[in-house]
Amino acid sequence: MTTGSRFKKLTISYGRFLRDKFGCRVYKVSVDAGFSCPNRDGSLSTAGCAYCNGDSFRPKTSDRIKPIEQQISEGKNYLRLRYGAEKIVVYFQPATNTYAPLDVLAPLYEAAAAQADVVGLAIGTRPDCIDETKLAWLQGLAEKCFVTIEYGLQSASDETLRRINRGHDVASWRNAVAMTLGRGIYIGTHLILGFPWESREDALSAARVVSEAGIDFLKLHHLHIVRGSSLAEEYRREPFHLPDLEEYAELAADFLDRLSPGIYIERFFATAPKGQLIAPIWGKSKAEIQRYMEQVIRERALPH
Repeated sequence: MTTGSRFKKLTISYGRFLRDKFGCRVYKVSVDAGFSCPNRDGSLSTAGCAYCNGDSFRPKTSDRIKPIEQQISEGKNYLRLRYGAEKIVVYFQPATNTYAPLDVLAPLYEAAAAQADVVGLAIGTRPDCIDETKLAWLQGLAEKCFVTIEYGLQSASDETLRRINRGHDVASWRNAVAMTLGRGIYIGTHLILGFPWESREDALSAARVVSEAGIDFLKLHHLHIVRGSSLAEEYRREPFHLPDLEEYAELAADFLDRLSPGIYIERFFATAPKGQLIAPIWGKSKAEIQRYMEQVIRERALPH
């Protein structure tokens, strides 16, 4: 990919994809369906992923105490007033949203898809929590509405996955993606850049891995340390290097350079609720970070 097309990729993002697909402003409403995670309930572990504090990934607009229909309605009203949203994709975000039998999942998905102004669902899950039965059912749903499954990968290194206590390997992610392909279901993936024990080339090599797999959407996150995570305890005992904003912007730009042009970027940095973030502290708002990263990528795309 040339530097010019790299900036094009950044600007022709997931939001633009949705607008082109549906012909209007489409936004995600995050909901909490109350699911657990095999890495928390003892099936695999009780410690969770090393970077994870579940509350740091739970948007303030979601509340598992409220019925899904109420969460959607409140989120939709907020997005309509704030951003002029016209249609909604319901995002089952916190925890592992296929971690239940199909007779539990199906009514929740159907109820969400049936709400006014909802054009589709995005389902966040782990690659080891999907199977043929669930995929076959979701394939049928995808014939009626827009359906995305977001598989958390986080790193293309099995050593890193072991160190962060993910409880699965890269092969498990590849298998989940392969099982999902060809069903009319869009596929998303999450990756974290900036693990201190990974080299720059280790991080960048993940671009080839996800490009070859055939996914549609990608969320990039910089590694950040949040309160309540085991990485926070490691960082407290012996602080390790985390990329500053300038370093991360350069790393993300190089990553985009290696990524298939057919993959839409949904996010390219992470956020955490105020009071939970320990490091890195970049001292800028989300909008300022977005503008800075786009500026870096735009400037690098200019001929010299």
